[in-house]
Amino acid sequence: MADNEQAEGADGAEAASSKKSKLKLIIAAVGFIAILGAGAGGFFLMRGHGEEKHAEAPPPKPPSFVEVPDMMVNLVGAPGERVQYLRVKVVLEIKDDKQVEAIKPNLPRVTDLFQTYLRELRPSDINGSAGLFRLKEELTKRVNNAVAPQQVSAVLFKEIVVQ
Repeated sequence: MADNEQAEGADGAEAASSKKSKLKLIIAAVGFIAILGAGAGGFFLMRGHGEEKHAEAPPPKPPSFVEVPDMMVNLVGAPGERVQYLRVKVVLEIKDDKQVEAIKPNLPRVTDLFQTYLRELRPSDINGSAGLFRLKEELTKRVNNAVAPQQVSAVLFKEIVVQ
């Protein structure tokens, strides 16, 4: 009889153990199917997204450019140093052709502002690409103040020579 009780106890332990392993297997299978479903759903969403047809926008108009007269200024140096000169050729980039005609009468004002600013520069102010970037940003800010309410997109350098 004791052997019978031990056999029943062993069968109960095996049954409980097999139930737990089946439960783990079912949970793992459900998780695996959920991951596959999410991956397939994402694939179909991405594939469907690429097939959407949007109305084509008209191609952007090319910008217009306005030449600013060439400028040559002497740079500020320490007393006793040789005088250095800066020669700059600049072009203004404008988004709209209509603004070109509005900006052209203001070119003398723009030239004056540029000359005044450039004469205060030291050679170290325009050293390297960071110096040229700061110079470009400063000139863009000044030209936009001079031609307001029109806007200039960028000041482009055609030539910069420090001599």
